Amino acid sequence: MIDNSDQQTPIGKVYLVGAGPGDRKLITIRGQECLEKADVIVYDRLINPQLLSFCLPESERIYVGKQVGSKRNQQNEINQILVKKAKMGKTVVRLKGGDPLVFGRGGEEVFALSQANIEFEIVPGITSGLAVPAYAGIPITDRNLASSVLFVAGHKADESDINWKVLANSVDTIVIFMGARKIPNITSSLLKHGRSPATPVAVIRLGTTAQQETIVGSLNDIQQKSDHLQPPVIIVVGKVVDLRQYGKWFEQKPLFSRTILITRPAEQSREIVNLLEDGGAEVVTCPMVEITPIDPNDELRLAIQDISRYNWIVFTSPNAVQIFNRKLTQLGLDSRALAKNKICAVSAKTLQMLESIGIRADFFPSEPSGEGIGNELPIQTEQRVLLPRSEIGQQKIVKLLQRRGGIVNDLPIYCTTPPHQSDSVEQIRSVQKMLVEAAFDMIVFTSPSTIQNFLIQPQHVEGFIPQQILLNRVETAVIGQTTKSFANEHGIPVSVVPKEPSMAHLAQDIIRFYQNQK
Repeated sequence: MIDNSDQQTPIGKVYLVGAGPGDRKLITIRGQECLEKADVIVYDRLINPQLLSFCLPESERIYVGKQVGSKRNQQNEINQILVKKAKMGKTVVRLKGGDPLVFGRGGEEVFALSQANIEFEIVPGITSGLAVPAYAGIPITDRNLASSVLFVAGHKADESDINWKVLANSVDTIVIFMGARKIPNITSSLLKHGRSPATPVAVIRLGTTAQQETIVGSLNDIQQKSDHLQPPVIIVVGKVVDLRQYGKWFEQKPLFSRTILITRPAEQSREIVNLLEDGGAEVVTCPMVEITPIDPNDELRLAIQDISRYNWIVFTSPNAVQIFNRKLTQLGLDSRALAKNKICAVSAKTLQMLESIGIRADFFPSEPSGEGIGNELPIQTEQRVLLPRSEIGQQKIVKLLQRRGGIVNDLPIYCTTPPHQSDSVEQIRSVQKMLVEAAFDMIVFTSPSTIQNFLIQPQHVEGFIPQQILLNRVETAVIGQTTKSFANEHGIPVSVVPKEPSMAHLAQDIIRFYQNQK
C-alpha cells in the first residue's frame, strides 16, 4: 500500500500575457492559447472583456483593475494572488493590457514569481504605443520625417528623473503613455527645452476601440483642444502626426463609434460578431437563451426507430439538425438511416449543417421561413412529415402543411431557456448598466425567445426597464420575419430585418442601415 499523505500538490505555472491595446483581435495566438487552458485569470481594468470568452467556463476570474488614484489592489497584493494560486497547482494567466513589460509592472511580477520559485512564461503583447497611433493613421517612424522614437511614461512628467532637455532635442517622435492628466506639464517641459511650438501633437483616447477619439493640434494649443479627454490616452509628438491626413483608416469604417449588443449564445455568434467588428463596431455578447435538448425524449427515439414511415423530414434550424443527429448517433445510426426520406432545409445555414453530417437536402424554399416551407414543400396528400424543432415553434407551418394534405408530426426536440443567471450575473449587470446609460446603439435579437427572455430578465441595475429601453434608447435588429412579428406584438419597433434570415445578411443590413444615416 502506497502512502500519499505527504505528497504535496504540484506547483502550477503563471503566464504573463499581453492582451493588446483594446481590439480583442490584437491578442496573439499564444496569448489566446494560454487563456483557453487557464484555471485562473487575473485581469486588469483596460483589457477587452470579450477576451474572457476564450476562457474555460469553469475558470476563476479575478479582477484586479483600479481607477486612477485608487489604492485598491496594490501591486504586492496582485503578486501574492499569483503566487498563492500557482502554489495551489493552478495554471494562472496574468492578463495585462498592451505588453506586460511595457509600463505594466510586469517586471515586478516576474521578480515576485522568481523569488517564490514559481515557473512562469512571458507572452508579449502588442503595446498601445505601437497599435494606437497605427489605428489613428499615424506612423511613428517615417523615412523622411522620423528615424527615432522614444516611449515615455507620462504620469511621471513632472518628476525630475525625466530628462526633458534630451527628449526635446534628440528624438524625432515621442510616444507618451498615461499622460492624460499631465499634458500641461508635458507641453511646457518640451517648449521650455526648445521644441518648436508648431510641433504637431495627437492625443488619442481609447485607441483601437469603436470609441477611439483623436485630437490633433500643436504643442502650442493641444492642451486647450484635448482638455475634455479622460484616460486612457496615448500622446504622439512629432512631424509624423501630419501624416494622419493620409493614413486614417479605422475611423472610416461604416460602424465606427457604434456599440452593438448580440443576444445569441456566444458559440453561435462568431460569424456576426466578426462581420460587425470588421465593420468597425464594438460588439458585446450577452446570451438571452440557452439551447437545451429535451432529454429523455421517447417520442424522438420512436420517430427515429420508425423513420421510414415519413416521406419528409423538415429541419427549420441548425440546432434541430445537430440535436437530431446526436440522437441518431446515440441510437447507433448515422445519415444512412435517412436514405428513404426526403429532406428539407429552411435556410442556407441549415443546409450547411446538414451537409456537414453527410446529408444533402432535397428541397430549399425560395423564402427561408416556416411559411415558405408550408407554402412550397412539394408534398402529396397524406404524405407524412416529421418536423423536429423547438418546443416553441410557431404553428403556421403546421397549419399550412396540414391544409395541403400533409400529416405532420410536430416533434419538440429542444427548448430555449434563459441562461443560468448564477453563472453570468456580473456580465448581465454590466450590460444592464450600459443599456441604462444608453451606451448601446443597437441590440440584435435572433429569435422570439431572445426577446421574451430579455423582457423578463431580473433587474440588477436601478432604472433598467427593458420595454422602455427598447422603445427609447436603442435601435433593434432582428434575424427574420418571425422574430419581427414577435417584437411587434410586444410593441417593439424594428429598424433592421434582412430578407434572408442569416447572420451574414443581418450584418450587411446593419452596416447599410448606419451607412444610410451618414
